[in-house]
Amino acid sequence: MSTALSQVFRGPLKLVIFDCDGVLVDSEEACCRLCAQAARDAGWDVPDHLAVQTFSGMSLATIQPMIEQHAGKLLGPQWEPTMQQRFVAAMKEGVEPIMGVHAMLDAVQKLGVPVRVASNSSCEEMDVKFAVTDLAPYFKGRIHSARDMGIPKPRPDVYLKAAQAEGVLPCECVVLEDSDPGAQAAVSAGMACVMLRPPEKSIPDWKGLERIEKLSDFLDILSKLVKDSS
Repeated sequence: MSTALSQVFRGPLKLVIFDCDGVLVDSEEACCRLCAQAARDAGWDVPDHLAVQTFSGMSLATIQPMIEQHAGKLLGPQWEPTMQQRFVAAMKEGVEPIMGVHAMLDAVQKLGVPVRVASNSSCEEMDVKFAVTDLAPYFKGRIHSARDMGIPKPRPDVYLKAAQAEGVLPCECVVLEDSDPGAQAAVSAGMACVMLRPPEKSIPDWKGLERIEKLSDFLDILSKLVKDSS
């Protein structure tokens, strides 16, 4: 086990919790671009090439006041539900799975470790994403939405809910995340967190964080944790 994970993980490994966007499904850029367009429509000039950098991992409940502050105008109570429906419509038009995700999930199943999803996306949105990408069978009845709970990341509640639903302790869970708000939620929940990040992008210096650059590396980490637990 890596030194970083051992600071939090106590084992045995009883649950793997996945974020959705940027970890399982390649939808984050599309959603962030929709937010950038909404920001421009409101009067805040966020170019598309800065969309992910500006909005990655954030909930609509956080993005709305952020846009309002920069644009100097209120967006109204219908802004969130309107954006949510734009997200769902965009996902129906097409979204791709993260490269290697099916092989990774098949291998995790062979390890015998239960999996769940905990995301800032709504369940409605995730249902569409998982149907389009053929990921639905892996997570049937095992999806948790921070948006639907009304308590988005970086609050830890959605991760704690996933652990509670599985009947395990936070220190027996490993989370796979790609955003800083998501990683903060996992760390605040008392869970070990692996961050999927490209080599040019650093990760926060937080207790219990490990870094990988491709999904196959995550499987290596889980295999070692299972072996150490046996």
